Amino acid sequence: MPLLLAPISTCAPPPRPRLRRLSPPPPMVAVLPAPAPPPRPVTLLPIPTPPPLNTDAFDWLDLFAFLNSPADSYQIPHPPPSPADSYQIPHPPPSPASASPTAEEELAALLERGKERERARRAGHRRLRQRQVKAETEAWARAAEEYRQLEREMLDRHLAPQLPYVKSLFLGWFEPLRDAVARDQDVQRRKRVKHVYAKYLLLLPAEKVAVIVMHKMMGLLMSSKDGCGSVRVVQAAHSIGEAVEREYKVQAFFQKTRRKTRSKTESENDPGLDKEQAKCRKLVKSLVRRRKLTEAQKLVQQEIELEEWGTEAQVKLGTRLIELLLDSAFVQSPADQTPDSSPDFRPAFKHVLRKPIVENGRLKKKHFVIECDPLVHEGFESTARHVEIPYLPMLVPPTKWKGYDKGGHLFLPSYVMRTHGVKDQKEAIKSVPRKQLRKVFEALDILGGTKWRVNRRVHDVVETIWSRGGGIAGLVDKGNIPLPEQPETEDPDEIQKWKWSVKKTKKANRELHAERCDTELKLSVARKMREEDGFYYPHNLDFRGRAYPMHPHLSHLGSDLCRGVLEYAEGRPLGKSGLRWLKIHLANKYGGGIEKLSHESKLTFVEDHLPDIFDSAANPVDGNCWWINAEDPFQCLAACMDLSNALESSSPHGAVSHLPIHQDGSCNGLQHYAALGRDYMGAAAVNLVPGEKPADIYSEIAARVLDVVREDSMKDPATDPSVPLAKVLVDEVDRKLVKQTVMTSVYGVTFIGARQQIMKRLQEKGHITDDKLLYDVSCYATRVTLDALGQMFQSARAIMAWLGDCAKMIASKNQPVRWTSPVGLPVVQPYKKYKNYMIRTSLQCLALRREGDAIATQRQKAAFPPNFVHSLDSSHMMMTAITCKEAGLHFAGVHDSFWVHACDVDKMNQILREQFVELYSMPILENLLEEFQTLFPTVEFPPCPAQGNFDVREVLTSTYFFN
Repeated sequence: MPLLLAPISTCAPPPRPRLRRLSPPPPMVAVLPAPAPPPRPVTLLPIPTPPPLNTDAFDWLDLFAFLNSPADSYQIPHPPPSPADSYQIPHPPPSPASASPTAEEELAALLERGKERERARRAGHRRLRQRQVKAETEAWARAAEEYRQLEREMLDRHLAPQLPYVKSLFLGWFEPLRDAVARDQDVQRRKRVKHVYAKYLLLLPAEKVAVIVMHKMMGLLMSSKDGCGSVRVVQAAHSIGEAVEREYKVQAFFQKTRRKTRSKTESENDPGLDKEQAKCRKLVKSLVRRRKLTEAQKLVQQEIELEEWGTEAQVKLGTRLIELLLDSAFVQSPADQTPDSSPDFRPAFKHVLRKPIVENGRLKKKHFVIECDPLVHEGFESTARHVEIPYLPMLVPPTKWKGYDKGGHLFLPSYVMRTHGVKDQKEAIKSVPRKQLRKVFEALDILGGTKWRVNRRVHDVVETIWSRGGGIAGLVDKGNIPLPEQPETEDPDEIQKWKWSVKKTKKANRELHAERCDTELKLSVARKMREEDGFYYPHNLDFRGRAYPMHPHLSHLGSDLCRGVLEYAEGRPLGKSGLRWLKIHLANKYGGGIEKLSHESKLTFVEDHLPDIFDSAANPVDGNCWWINAEDPFQCLAACMDLSNALESSSPHGAVSHLPIHQDGSCNGLQHYAALGRDYMGAAAVNLVPGEKPADIYSEIAARVLDVVREDSMKDPATDPSVPLAKVLVDEVDRKLVKQTVMTSVYGVTFIGARQQIMKRLQEKGHITDDKLLYDVSCYATRVTLDALGQMFQSARAIMAWLGDCAKMIASKNQPVRWTSPVGLPVVQPYKKYKNYMIRTSLQCLALRREGDAIATQRQKAAFPPNFVHSLDSSHMMMTAITCKEAGLHFAGVHDSFWVHACDVDKMNQILREQFVELYSMPILENLLEEFQTLFPTVEFPPCPAQGNFDVREVLTSTYFFN
């Protein structure tokens, strides 16, 4: 049983003399043997001194952060030196009439000022660390205390406080839910035969459990993609149980690392928990007395490690807590009743059985959901700012990665790989020596160590547009689409069409509602982090090695909105090169075909639109709003503001820029395939070969598709059934129609997936209104597009086929495909056949899935080519990140998009090309085949595909390889 620990309580700190020093003592000054002349008075720069430590308000949490951040055991990222930092004491020429200070005194004064600045930096870092510890360990406790405080105010004033709608709902649910949880905890303590969930229910205080359940349920309902205000029971139960487990582990780990043991009075507050602990300690002491030290050590280690509870335990606890929420949470309908009628109270949440439906061509079986009342659903769009969001960006640099679960956040559970419970992946990452993962850990530390901040000017624009109803610059409209009116005719066909249009409109409104909730979550995080000087995003990996920020809402991995409101916390002067790249970046973000032009043409485009750029920066909302027409409007606006600041300054080259400049691969998956196969034709199509302007693979495929469609449209419709479809499609073919399909073709997109992509593009055009015709045209366009791709990238197709054949042979042995990436990361494909099993919970019987022993052969085969390429592009990103860090660059990356300051783009371009050449100087396919033959010696693998004559070193001089 896990070691049961009591909640944190505030107590007085130890006496002041026992505290560790906040800073080292001042250095001893050597006494010179000969008397020196009286020194000239030196005017020192004003140095901000850290505030004195307030021992009266020094609680255990402050003490913990203080004791665990000694001056000699942490690294502080030093900000760039300010002009004041580089101040040098002037040395006047010696004059016999005036006495001058000695060189030793000047040096001592300079060193003392440096030490003062260092002490101030350390004190600031210590305060930030204390805040981060509180943020990770006290989030739920703070929320519970807030509701208790509001309850006290209501009782004192005898009236309800003025609160936002959703917060008033939380306040109304908090007390009954807390009391229900507390009653259930008391019942379970008294029972001799307890429920399975009982030991987990007792681990946290009732008020904290109540807050977790309320906030998690509302967060899940808000995040529902269909916008219906419902969530599957099994999903909600698992999420709530997992949140309770995480909070318990955070508190347990926090208490385990405290230097002082709990006081006797603390343990007496909860005799039930203390009894379990006493039993465990008694058993350990007994084993020690009997000299069974190994068994005692295992028992202690088992208690300390806090093993995972498992899905079944999480779901059983979660369903019980959902059941308590259903019985405790109510809403009251608006006051439109007569004075004599009783108030209309009804449950805020219902346990409902959903009927089977067909969605996106797939049958969804009947299942139970938790559905919220319409009164709750109405408040979702203003809920985000009142919902507790876990894993917010960190105020201090993340802990360096040293193992599978060692790194990232200070206390929140952090894992270097997102295994989603797959044992093979977890065992693979744990089994390799740490030395092999050195580059992986180093790259994640570099990505997590990049300091960000909110771009306040862009954020102000976003908030203004959002407060006015959205609907422009990519922001979702706050209003719903009006439902079509019912026709007056009784024609059954017209009535049926009206019903279908009503159904489609309701679906579109649900999707808009989900988008509005997502936007509110993003803006909620931006509001919370807006006043911070900087923050950090800890990163971890998926099983292929691709890196992701651990925060789910507002990060540079997100949409144009997210990227537009984020910028580097540290600025750097543009310089001549940086000013040029800032203009190119602005043109790229404007898009509309401009991104396909040469760099010189992009610079000309920016020069021609300088009045629009200045207007966008000065008056972004009520001006000409040129930036709104950009493909990435908020990123374009941020670039307009940065460029305007530079050009309006007295020295444009000396202007400080915080904007990250992007360099993106040109259909990066095909770039890797062309390099693997040394395919010159494919390399030229994706800019591995130098050219005067960027090659555009999407336009080239679109041109090939258009030629085929035109040819088909001229044929005889009596002999070729595709002629009518070609005549409809001939005016719809453009670059945008085929872009997503071309981009995802190398990542294993199926015919069905490609058809859905093309159908969505055709729907956006709005020229084909008949659903049956739209489906047929989409199928035809998909077939032509995939044929054009196969003809153009034959080498890539050959490599994909070879990888698929190898995967099929391995899977036939009932083994998952596994390999080692070029940076040493072990990769295991997680595709197995899952088994369903039923568990009985207090609410209902639920069907769970567990990993079976049989391998899913077809999935192993289909997924291996794209997963292998993802492991290569992640390796290239990690190699580039490490080299950029060594060169002093601030690097951020999103898969195949690499970001640095404008002044450092030229240096990064050189580095990423050199690292790509270094990567493909390795015999990658040969190494893969050798690894397969070592792991599966009885399998007869086919030889590697033949390679072409492309020289990878041509990438070094290719301007548009990444651009």
